[in-house]
Amino acid sequence: MGLQGEGDMMLEELILAGGTTVVGAMATDSWAVARGGIARLFRRRGQDQQSAIEAQLDNHVALIERAGDTERVRQSLLPVWLLELESLLDEYPDAAGDLQELIGEIRDRLPEDQRAWVQNNVAKDGGQVFAVQGGNVIVHQTAPGRRDGSGEAH
Repeated sequence: MGLQGEGDMMLEELILAGGTTVVGAMATDSWAVARGGIARLFRRRGQDQQSAIEAQLDNHVALIERAGDTERVRQSLLPVWLLELESLLDEYPDAAGDLQELIGEIRDRLPEDQRAWVQNNVAKDGGQVFAVQGGNVIVHQTAPGRRDGSGEAH
């Protein structure tokens, strides 16, 4: 992500949480709250940009509603919303608090089955994985030259 600096990991985590929450809320009973909140965030860029974001949100919800595999569509849409939120927070850092509040509001309204996500992340060959799942930041890393946590080099 384009954010720089030591405190920016928190912003990256916020963006991940925001993106997963917004996409998770699409085509659920909490969608009206999520859509309205995202539209308010993007209002900072003016009415034309807010209208464009609203149209994009509506199109993405329609994709999910038509899909046979809604989770696959949600996963495909997530990078779009990560970029949108990153761009907004780069331009308007003061929106971070509003985004955090919106995340909490949306999560409180999500159906119980939408609050639990399954995610598989693998870190190998000295790699690291930073993931957000349901608002919890998960960091997983392996030692260089090891494929698993067994201590045996592979």
